[in-house]
Amino acid sequence: MKHLLIFVITINAFHFFAQQNSILIHSFFKDRLLDNSDSNHYRGNGFLPAFESEYDLKKVIRDSSRQFYTLTNILFKKHLFELKGDNYFLTISPVADLTLGKDKTDTTNRQLFQNTRGIFIEGDLLKNFSFSTAICENQARFSSYETAYYSSIGELYPNQSTGTYSMQNAVIPGAARTKPFKNDGFDYAYAFGNINYRPHRSVILSAGNTSHFIGDGYRSLLLADNSVPSPFVRAVIKLSKKWEFNYLRMRLLNLIRRPVSSSVESYYESKSFSANYISFRPNNKFSISLFEGVIWSRGDSINSKRVHPLYYSPIPGTALAILSKAEMNYLLGINFNYSPFLGHRIYGQITATNCELSKLGFQIGYRRYSLFGQKNLQLQFEYNHVPKGMYQTENSRMNYSYYNLPMAAVKGSGFDELVIRLNHEWNRCYIDEKLVYYSLTKYMPNNLLPVNTINSPLSGNITINQIELGYRFNKKMNLTLFGNWQVRSEKTNNDTFNNLLFIGFRTGILNHYNDF
Repeated sequence: MKHLLIFVITINAFHFFAQQNSILIHSFFKDRLLDNSDSNHYRGNGFLPAFESEYDLKKVIRDSSRQFYTLTNILFKKHLFELKGDNYFLTISPVADLTLGKDKTDTTNRQLFQNTRGIFIEGDLLKNFSFSTAICENQARFSSYETAYYSSIGELYPNQSTGTYSMQNAVIPGAARTKPFKNDGFDYAYAFGNINYRPHRSVILSAGNTSHFIGDGYRSLLLADNSVPSPFVRAVIKLSKKWEFNYLRMRLLNLIRRPVSSSVESYYESKSFSANYISFRPNNKFSISLFEGVIWSRGDSINSKRVHPLYYSPIPGTALAILSKAEMNYLLGINFNYSPFLGHRIYGQITATNCELSKLGFQIGYRRYSLFGQKNLQLQFEYNHVPKGMYQTENSRMNYSYYNLPMAAVKGSGFDELVIRLNHEWNRCYIDEKLVYYSLTKYMPNNLLPVNTINSPLSGNITINQIELGYRFNKKMNLTLFGNWQVRSEKTNNDTFNNLLFIGFRTGILNHYNDF
């Protein structure tokens, strides 16, 4: 990290581009980024977030309506505060999620709610430097199935006398660990942000604490934003018009408290993650990429050690050729997308853990934009197959997880999934319909926890049907007033049924998945 900062500070700046900020990867922004219904669409390789200097999504989704009052101009078209000068542009907006809900099948009259307050800041300095940062404070009470899951992946504390672990608190996907709030609620806070610097037209450098996503799908089997924002450094190098290389390094944590510490709270056990991603685009319709993701050991509960020097290597395959499974967990994958015609996008992934064919997963999907000639009408089909044992290794401390959450598919491993999405927006009004179906055969809940737990395998299926109607005030911050109805039916060892109704007001800038 120190060498990267010295490089960033000392290298000469070439002023080619005005905005380098990252495009948010919430589903609203991702759906529109991947919209290929006209000839000026984004032609990336699926490594997100993308950068504004590569594709100006704000220009594509801008509100062109005429407003005659300052208040409506801010509400519909701008950030709350916008400061602009010759060499800078700064925006500040509030972040909120004020949602009330009810499970109609819950006889205890539990009031469900989400109360999020925060601030989001973006800035552009000179021609080649941008930054963004946000902080959010939250209190929430979730449905029964969400509460049970979040509480089952909490912090692990060692019991030295028995050699076992006890669990406290909980973890919220896409957010942070929690502390109790009232009887059965959660209190948590999180922050994210990054800096982006473009010293040359062929190089983008990025560092910070955010989430990443690889692929063109709703899910990713390689790297997803299901976990929580993590510290990272990233370099994007355009080798030519057809070849591109992404270099990503992250610091990860297992939420296992070390047994001995000199601080007030014991530290968590750490591990590291590296990703090398080589992309080839022979033409404007097709892209294929090779992904290498490696979890690296940083010691155990007692002793810490430096990460292996090969962690820094940009050459794929070096770790697999030299190191043993005891020192790493290796994930190899392929990501592709193909646009045969305007408005049609076919995509998919193939991945294997430690190159074991018995742990071979795949994704195949299709996006259709401007369906029936209607602008902003999208249909998406996606099928994911993740075999049992995927992302796992002999040393559970090095499972493909972060903060006790899966780093890829939200369900972990050992399932088949079908996702169907349909959404349409017209004059700021929108409808979003989503159907998720899981098929489970001897599925092990919490199979990616860093310690071995006793679980009863589940067989059966889970069906989630969700429809949301809303009014989108501001596309820059995805500010919406909405109503949401979700029905979840689980037919496994213990059949459950949830009938959830919500109304709310929110800025949707991060994904918080609850469709599991």
